Amino acid sequence: MADDLCFFTKESFIIKPPKKNPLVLKMAVLIFVMVCGIYVCSTRIKRIGGQSSFSTLNIQVIEKKPCEAAIDIQPSEKPYLHFPKPKTFDRYFAILSTQRSGSGWFETLLNSHINISSNGEIFSVKVRRSNISTIVETLDRIYNLDWFTSASKNECTAAVGLKWMLNQGLMQHHEEIVEYFKTKGVSAIFLFRRNLLRRMVSILANSYDQNAKPLNGTHKSHVHSTHEAEILAKYKPTINTTLLIPNLKQVEDLVTKSMQYFKSTRHIILYYEDIINNHTKLLEVQEFLKVPQRDLNSRQVKIHKGALSSQVENWEDVKKTLKKTRYESFLQEDYKL
Repeated sequence: MADDLCFFTKESFIIKPPKKNPLVLKMAVLIFVMVCGIYVCSTRIKRIGGQSSFSTLNIQVIEKKPCEAAIDIQPSEKPYLHFPKPKTFDRYFAILSTQRSGSGWFETLLNSHINISSNGEIFSVKVRRSNISTIVETLDRIYNLDWFTSASKNECTAAVGLKWMLNQGLMQHHEEIVEYFKTKGVSAIFLFRRNLLRRMVSILANSYDQNAKPLNGTHKSHVHSTHEAEILAKYKPTINTTLLIPNLKQVEDLVTKSMQYFKSTRHIILYYEDIINNHTKLLEVQEFLKVPQRDLNSRQVKIHKGALSSQVENWEDVKKTLKKTRYESFLQEDYKL
């Protein structure tokens, strides 16, 4: 009997402990959470009720601080500023240019402004310019601030745009694009080179670099150090003098035609050489975009400097070809760095 009693007591204590009701535990936890929630809410309401005007002021400062703290806003500049939400945004631009005309350098200058966001050469990707539908779809994404690049500054943006080469569907679909610009309110910034011979040298040198890749096996269209610039500048292209004048005329006609196509849009015409020689041109651009005027800067280093005669392998042949033609002025040094 004693053995039976011991066995019963051991089983009751070790093997079969009394079971707790899970429903009771859940109810207890629920009641505890409800009591805590009511206490926290009541405390918060008292604070808001006692300090409502102070809390509202703090919220307004936090919303504007990221943009306003970063720049010194003068009273006369405030009408030009707005830090928009996409549905109310209406300050758009497009840099219309040709390859090797300084557009990459110019875009870095614009992007050094805290209120300007230019998204690069978006239509270099062929599928985006395959037809007018894909072009419009891409433009809508950019101008609705749904396009994100390293240049995007959407929280402080007052002007948003892109860089667009003339041979990237722009001329082919110019009628629809002009209509889009006018409907959407997109401003065109034309940027070209006066000296098309210098542009040709830059194109040939860049083409060589794509194949030879003298910078440690990498191709760079733009560089950020004088050492890299000196390496790339060592190459002197040989220009086909038979096609020289027809090629110069072809580019000249393309530029003229583009300005005719887009003359009904709000636009400004700039030349690379003028920006280098006259820095007030950058102030004109900022006024055109209706942003506060700031000092703009770029990390890019120019590759080809000095006289053209030192940059072309068959310079004498080129010189002879352009003498007594409408392009003879291209032989002269047109700016200094």
